[in-house]
Amino acid sequence: MRLLPAVPIESRILILRGQRGMLDADLAQLYGVPTKALVRAVKRNAERFPSDFMLQLDSKESVDLRRQTGTSSSWGGRRYSPYAFTEQGVAMLSSVLRSPRAVSVNVEIMRAFVRLRTVLAEHRDLARRLDALEAKYDCQFKVVFDAIRALMTPPEKPARRIGFRPERKR
Repeated sequence: MRLLPAVPIESRILILRGQRGMLDADLAQLYGVPTKALVRAVKRNAERFPSDFMLQLDSKESVDLRRQTGTSSSWGGRRYSPYAFTEQGVAMLSSVLRSPRAVSVNVEIMRAFVRLRTVLAEHRDLARRLDALEAKYDCQFKVVFDAIRALMTPPEKPARRIGFRPERKR
């Protein structure tokens, strides 16, 4: 029996207002409950979710999120802005949602946050070491350092063309 969906948890962690967090709909899907039920449980326990544990997206953030994910028409979908939970808020959800699935999913989410922190720390450490080496050695190794830096930066994804593309005559 598979408890978690195939989409990795790390891909659902977003940067919102400078903090890493997850949206209520993603969490509800992982926990196997309707989003409405998750939000209702949180509202019943509002004292457990201060502003640094949970935030509600404003209308501009909601519209931007809808554009990025390509969901919901102007009249369908959610009637309110989504909630986002920081790492501490996700941990607090485990005390509100007490099912066995919620506990196991919460453990996996916490591990995903730790993995993400570890990767970011290793990347910073590697960049720091490279800067130290670059400062230590003269310009004869500049080409090597430039090549390593180029490998460290993520490739830019080419923009996908949108719309109808007619077949070309040969």
